[in-house]
Amino acid sequence: MLPILYINLDRDPQRRTAMERSFNGLPLQRFSGVLWTALPPSEQDALYSPALSARQFHKPLVNGEKGCYASHIAVWRWLLASPHAGVILLEDDVRPAPGFAVACEALSQNPEDWDMVKLIGRPGLGKPEKLRRRQPLCIGFERVDYRRVPSLTAGYALSRRGAEKLLAHRVPFGRPIDVDLRHWWECAHLRVQGLEPAAIELDDTSLDSSIGAKVAERSLADKWRKFRHKLNYSLGNAWHGRGR
Repeated sequence: MLPILYINLDRDPQRRTAMERSFNGLPLQRFSGVLWTALPPSEQDALYSPALSARQFHKPLVNGEKGCYASHIAVWRWLLASPHAGVILLEDDVRPAPGFAVACEALSQNPEDWDMVKLIGRPGLGKPEKLRRRQPLCIGFERVDYRRVPSLTAGYALSRRGAEKLLAHRVPFGRPIDVDLRHWWECAHLRVQGLEPAAIELDDTSLDSSIGAKVAERSLADKWRKFRHKLNYSLGNAWHGRGR
């Protein structure tokens, strides 16, 4: 099976305990998350671009968002430095859904066939997905192609090819990771797929985000920028998704 890593800040031992309890019996490995304020300025500058953020997103990123993205990048780099064909990456506010291990084992059989497969989806939150097609993965699960990639990044499988695409096109970053991964065409047409039903679900700890408070959208200018970026995403997604 592909290695299963979960990102966890050193200051969040309660989340670590909850993850180990929820995934008891599975070969779960903790990956120390990046605390943004602990990074030297030179590393911060290499990872995050304020100028890029001003063009790509409607408000500045907070330190928690930057640290979250940096943690995912660290796992992508870990994967490429390892001998593994892919990785199952989890954030520390999830729990396994029925069949989690079966789905991970099935994905582990053919990581050369996919770039990224999200393990969580919106149907579990009462929101249907917009899909292009379905294909069987294993008993009880289908691998799906999205019409619009959902923003959830609490867990996904990533192949070496997917990690190579992301690292080539997403460092430095300017958006939160959940928004950035939706712009798949900017990453050498990263193929972002999903699972139905979901293999993981959000835990109660997700109600208390470790990212922290985000910058509020108060002014009309803020709201206009948000609308413009959402429109640009819709147009880009439709244009690049033709014929997929």
